Amino acid sequence: MTVLFWLALLTFLLVCIAALDLLRGNRTVQSLRDVPPDAGPKPPSVSIIIPARNEQRNIRAALQSLLELNYPDYELIVIDDRSGDNTGLILDEMAAASPRLQVIHLDQLPHGWLGKNHALWVGSSMARGELLLFTDADIFMERSMLCRAVTFLEQNSLDHLAATPSMRMPTVFLAMFGAAFIIFFSLFTRPWNARDPGSRCHIGIGAFNLVRARVYRLVGGHEPIRLRPDDDIKLGKIIKMNGFRQDVVYAPDFLAVEWYASLKEVIKGLEKNAFSGADYHIPLVLFGSLFHLLCTVWPFLAILVTDGAVRGLYLATVVLLTVSFVDSARFHHAKAWLVVGYPLATALFVYILLRTMLLNLVQGGIYWRGTFYSLRELKSNKV
Repeated sequence: MTVLFWLALLTFLLVCIAALDLLRGNRTVQSLRDVPPDAGPKPPSVSIIIPARNEQRNIRAALQSLLELNYPDYELIVIDDRSGDNTGLILDEMAAASPRLQVIHLDQLPHGWLGKNHALWVGSSMARGELLLFTDADIFMERSMLCRAVTFLEQNSLDHLAATPSMRMPTVFLAMFGAAFIIFFSLFTRPWNARDPGSRCHIGIGAFNLVRARVYRLVGGHEPIRLRPDDDIKLGKIIKMNGFRQDVVYAPDFLAVEWYASLKEVIKGLEKNAFSGADYHIPLVLFGSLFHLLCTVWPFLAILVTDGAVRGLYLATVVLLTVSFVDSARFHHAKAWLVVGYPLATALFVYILLRTMLLNLVQGGIYWRGTFYSLRELKSNKV
């Protein structure tokens, strides 16, 4: 047997393991479609907390969808975090027309905090709800979204519930990347194991993190993760580490986000947390990059340049990759035919991983929304 054969066999086995994990996991996560749209006679009060910085493009329409939720008892708290565009004016205008909406304007960022995390921390201190929902300023919700999520949380005696959105992408390639990114994220976090108290897997999603206020304050809120760019998933981690119950649900029918509007925004946007997601471990980034290139990009090329048994193994690998992508797309409201861009989307993801790591190392930190955060202080916030 040649080296090429053993490499092909290794790639096939690795993809088999990953594909089976993804296929099994997808079927163990429940969907909000199966949850009644009624919150019951006496649902807990909810405070929806949203950080906003230079969000004038989407914030009016997104907030309007939240103001139209059919949940009977909720407040909406939006923190205008030093915006330099018309975000603050839009918020004040909407607040004047809706007593449910409270706006907090921040003009300073304390040392030792990321802007978003500080904004969420400030908003939580003003919240009166029994449940806290942390979400983003570009999230659109269907009217029954909150009712269904609270019902699921209460019925399953959860302390934290994350929900997955559908992604609205303006171009075909961005849609391909979004659908592929869901697979990368799923295999890295394995969210289907978050409900298992014996598993170290945990979950948090910036679009929808619903937490019991008591639990949030018991774990220290955002203060323990004040310098984490990956604050959403790290909030889930500290909740799970402290022994509380969490789970994730599929909610693409009721939750949507325009994730990024251009390729440049994708590259720049993931610059914030691609390295922090690996806890700033260079070997982990390099291993992850090699894994994606070997298992997702190379097989598509290999079937063009190999033959015999080696080509057969790579063909089988491509079939597995295609089945996994199509299956994942079905659960997240993505189009199955986007699989044709899977290897190219993966190559872009690897580029973003390596570029982000190098930028962090060369610059000694990251520039994010007008503020520089040194790598030393970022690394000091270990969770």
